[in-house]
Amino acid sequence: MDVPTWVWIATGIVTVAIFTFDLVIVGRRPHEPSMKECAIYLSIYVGLAIIFGIGVWLTWDHQHGLEFFSGWLVEYSLSIDNLFIFIIIMAKFAVPKELQQYALMIGIVMALVMRAIFIAVGAAAINNFSWVFYLFGLFLVYTAIKLAKEGAEDEDDEEFEENRVVAFVEKRFPATSEWHGRELFHSDAGKRMITPMFIVIITLGTTDLLFALDSIPAIFGITKEPYLVLTANIFALMGLRQLYFLIGGLLQRLIYLSYGLAFLLAFIGVKLFFHALHENELPFINGGEHLDYPWLEIPIWLSLVVIVATLAVTAALSLFVSSRQTPAEQDAASGPRRDWDND
Repeated sequence: MDVPTWVWIATGIVTVAIFTFDLVIVGRRPHEPSMKECAIYLSIYVGLAIIFGIGVWLTWDHQHGLEFFSGWLVEYSLSIDNLFIFIIIMAKFAVPKELQQYALMIGIVMALVMRAIFIAVGAAAINNFSWVFYLFGLFLVYTAIKLAKEGAEDEDDEEFEENRVVAFVEKRFPATSEWHGRELFHSDAGKRMITPMFIVIITLGTTDLLFALDSIPAIFGITKEPYLVLTANIFALMGLRQLYFLIGGLLQRLIYLSYGLAFLLAFIGVKLFFHALHENELPFINGGEHLDYPWLEIPIWLSLVVIVATLAVTAALSLFVSSRQTPAEQDAASGPRRDWDND
């Protein structure tokens, strides 16, 4: 897939323009978005992703089109799991409802910049060291097992722990516990201090980067094209803020989401490991020769079918079972309930 330089530049300009527009709109009128507003924006972003995928299909070929759609679905599904942590972060720092949009927006922009760097590093490693696929595959299988185990355990808000970056910032810089709108810094009696908004944004951005440790290797298991990896992440993050407000309490009913995502990560991890064997260059495996078995290369159409089927079955089964559970049973299955109407 040969992506001209002007396409990279145009993609960057359009992405910056969209996020800048979002920031201006949100920053000018801080408010809690209505369900209608979220649905409209989310529909636009999903529509743009579909149009983009069709464009990739027609401009290059169906293979890369399928790779984009598969990668986008994987990133979106993993982003939904991230929303649980975002909810806990917002509750922990008691972020006012009218400021949550702004905090999420800035945090998402930070995450996108850091993911772009991560993607560039990952692409360079893959192009120079084929054995990296072994590491990615093993890491994803390990993450899948860990995620499945966590899904079987009870979770509550107290389990959230600040990452080291946030702990360092809070320890090293003077901070105020009072909210001052969208201000990141506030001066009091001549002393400049960071505000809770600053801490929340850093928490959201760095937490999302931690999630990228599994989502980026996962999408490299779908496509090795850096352009598709980047754009799939862009489109997944674009609608994340609206998704946070739109599905709200529905997250509580996705009681088997962790198991579905664990299966997907394990599947992609095995796919990566198979690909590593197919491209093997390690001297202690098959004498450094490639393993040319057809079954080692899982076709992209099969990956897309597995992804869609897993997400559909997970969502349907979760909603079916949770509809027959009491609120307390749902809490035990997927974590504490958040009252989106009275929060």
